[in-house]
Amino acid sequence: MGAFLDKPKMEKHNAQGQGNGLRYGLSSMQGWRVEMEDAHTAVIGSPSGLESWSFFAVYDGHAGSQVAKYCCEHLLDHITNNQDFKGSAGAPSVENVKNGIRTGFLEIDEHMRVMSEKKHGADRSGSTAVGVLISPQHTYFINCGDSRGLLCRNRKVHFFTQDHKPSNPLEKERIQNAGGSVMIQRVNGSLAVSRALGDFDYKCVHGKGPTEQLVSPEPEVHDIERSEEDDQFIILACDGIWDVMGNEELCDFVRSRLEVTDDLEKVCNEVVDTCLYKGSRDNMSVILICFPNAPKVSPEAVKKEAELDKYLECRVEGGSFNKK
Repeated sequence: MGAFLDKPKMEKHNAQGQGNGLRYGLSSMQGWRVEMEDAHTAVIGSPSGLESWSFFAVYDGHAGSQVAKYCCEHLLDHITNNQDFKGSAGAPSVENVKNGIRTGFLEIDEHMRVMSEKKHGADRSGSTAVGVLISPQHTYFINCGDSRGLLCRNRKVHFFTQDHKPSNPLEKERIQNAGGSVMIQRVNGSLAVSRALGDFDYKCVHGKGPTEQLVSPEPEVHDIERSEEDDQFIILACDGIWDVMGNEELCDFVRSRLEVTDDLEKVCNEVVDTCLYKGSRDNMSVILICFPNAPKVSPEAVKKEAELDKYLECRVEGGSFNKK
């Protein structure tokens, strides 16, 4: 978990797409870590009667990539196919969706545990998950762990998910009730997140339910009514991004880049590169989801950027940066 390379791996994985009135781009990079343990999901138009819905998520794996990889392929199915989500006939209600998301997380966690036990040598990896399920009327923010999602509305941070850290009072209480301790801000002095999928070594306290264990797979779910006029974009990212950029800082950065380019992959790559240069030592993944009212490219911003580039080029060529 703590092993680093001599120099960062800067090759990026990119993707982009559009549909349901949304556009998205994503970027992920291994960085300084010995292994790439992040994974992501981007689905526009969910199957089984949810064609107008979309789902995006970032998974930050630790102690291996198996759980993150499995979740990126199967979590959405577990959410949308359980009875709590489907509810009665017709479109699921807000409560159906929120209950279905929670049930989906608990189900996939139990499913992975059973699979792990059937194999020789249990899988010790775990993963955070942060995601959004976007329906025509609502945005459901889903968080389990310390990856984070935020909504930019009307040029400001309107909402962001809360990180699940062992030192949070409610998380600490659950850990202690399960016979564990919080040392150096870690569960039993070892794990830096208090909620995650997988991590089955921390989920074997007898007499306690799945959400009462040292590490809980239960997500926090928030539903936010969509505002066609004011919703601009959503950012989902792992802690490799948030470790070096604050909510407002990243929101402002993305907004200013969208005024210069409409290439969402490029914007995501700039986020990742900026975080690397700001000192992030972790894997980095970011998904940017733009609503119809996202910032548009502005000729003034493009001109200003070109002038700045030219000025910097002249300074570098003239050797001004090397002079004392």
